[in-house]
Amino acid sequence: MKVALQRVKKATVSPEGETQRSINQGLLLYVGFGHHETLETLQWMSQKICKLRVFPDQEGKMNLSVEDVRGELLIISQFTLYGETKKGTRPSFKQAGPPDKSKIWYQQFIQLCKESGLRVESGAFGAHMEIGSINDGPVTLLIER
Repeated sequence: MKVALQRVKKATVSPEGETQRSINQGLLLYVGFGHHETLETLQWMSQKICKLRVFPDQEGKMNLSVEDVRGELLIISQFTLYGETKKGTRPSFKQAGPPDKSKIWYQQFIQLCKESGLRVESGAFGAHMEIGSINDGPVTLLIER
């Protein structure tokens, strides 16, 4: 599982044919799944993200988590995180998990994040989406397990 995490002041997603969803201060998460994800991996990742100290405290140090600041999460499925670009000029996505399993893992991951008590919004799995964000920092991290 791979996650590209961005600290944001605001973020929105508009899945094609659906209503726009948005968050205020929080984390924009692009999540991708490989071939062999487990519930343990999903749990580890959701806990890691909710506890990760990427928000500034009163002294400006990154010392507070999204839970500490009562932030929100916007979760977007992003299989292209598994794009391989070593050969040729077109990315290969052979390392990305199959869509049927990835959709289940995506839904499970969203549910685990909701269980943290945070407000969670999400994109539509497999849909074309327009995504907007106002990054804060910028702070962008890649997390892999």
